[in-house]
Amino acid sequence: MVILIDTNVALDFLTMRPPYYREASDIIRICADEKVQGYIAFHSLPNIFYILRKNYSETDRRKMLKKLCFVLRVTGASHEKVCDAIGYTKFSDFEDCLQYECAKEISADYIITRNVQDFRYSEVKAITPKELLDMEEVR
Repeated sequence: MVILIDTNVALDFLTMRPPYYREASDIIRICADEKVQGYIAFHSLPNIFYILRKNYSETDRRKMLKKLCFVLRVTGASHEKVCDAIGYTKFSDFEDCLQYECAKEISADYIITRNVQDFRYSEVKAITPKELLDMEEVR
């Protein structure tokens, strides 16, 4: 199984954000255990780095990203796919369009996110961390 982890789930893990940390941590664990192939979108990394700037030093943020990249593979989208994403008007958030294109690029089975509704027009099914963890094949 191949999954793309949305930025919010990665942030839940890195910041130990309650009440989401436990499930996010379990998602990272099953990726580390190679029960699933976990990916993160290239553009999520600078977003995470920026979001964490108020509470973490640059050194700590770099360590956090290295920790994440140790477990998750990084994927991107081509120039053509990014241009396609710019034109997606059904998505309310451009960043979600990019997540979707990255998920398609790796032929992901699922996008793992807490904001499933944001991906209602995605051809790649979006599910919550809990939904993934409840699947028999990842237990």
